[in-house]
Amino acid sequence: MKTIYVKDVVRRIARPGKWDWQKAIPTFIFLCAMFFLGRAAAEVIGEMRLTSAPVMTESENWGLGFGGEGEKPTGNASAAELKKYDAYFCGEGEEKVIYLTFDCGYENGNTEPILDALKKHNAQAAFFVVGHFLESAPDIVKRMVAENHSVGNHTYHHPDMSKISDMASFQKEMDDVASLFKEITGTELAMYYRPPQGKYSTANLQMAKELGYSTFFWSLAYVDWNQDDQPSHEEAFEKLTKRIHPGAIVLLHSTSKTNGEIMDELLTKWEEMGYTFRPLSDLMEGGKETTNRNVQ
Repeated sequence: MKTIYVKDVVRRIARPGKWDWQKAIPTFIFLCAMFFLGRAAAEVIGEMRLTSAPVMTESENWGLGFGGEGEKPTGNASAAELKKYDAYFCGEGEEKVIYLTFDCGYENGNTEPILDALKKHNAQAAFFVVGHFLESAPDIVKRMVAENHSVGNHTYHHPDMSKISDMASFQKEMDDVASLFKEITGTELAMYYRPPQGKYSTANLQMAKELGYSTFFWSLAYVDWNQDDQPSHEEAFEKLTKRIHPGAIVLLHSTSKTNGEIMDELLTKWEEMGYTFRPLSDLMEGGKETTNRNVQ
């Protein structure tokens, strides 16, 4: 097939000293139509790329990108996109507010020192619990409720929830936590969900929303979960003070010996930096309850 170039068309239409307008006009119209059609097609393709590249892939790990000291990080998805699923990773605005959250996989003696520090600083936190924690440390869970903290859902067995595609299995992981919590405390679990290991999919977020949960990721965390390689106090402060930022949702693990030892000093340091502590409900439209409700 012979390739036709625009310059050849123009040369044939144009004659020395004059134009053949009878040929030029339809050709000009044709070229204009092709130009605008091509431009429209490019815009459509660009739009498709933006919309077809989902905010979150089918299976994703939550991740962050950090800028300068004290600046908010970027996440796998924007705050606006996450909000479609009632999901959050950071507060809006530049007010120096911190939202404290703890993941509770099991109890090893470090949760109560953390609770002691929170009580001393009158700081409310959210504790995301799994089934094992509820089974093994019911008295600590009762203390969380008594001291006005929120207790949220971290699933019963801590699986990779992004691999669960059916609502029945997803809901069972959630409902089993809520049921045991209610049995232990006589209160309803806060409708807060954190995906185990930060693994998620859009389908998971939608299922959590349909069950009435808000999903919480984080904008600040550090490697504190490895019991055989706990960070030093200096390492912990380096990460947690230099990367703190307005609206931070801080993820810490209650199993961390370092966290138990530094919590009082860490909260003091953040306060000296001008930060205050607020419950997760402040992030949400309509202000859902922060604390677990008594069952009548």
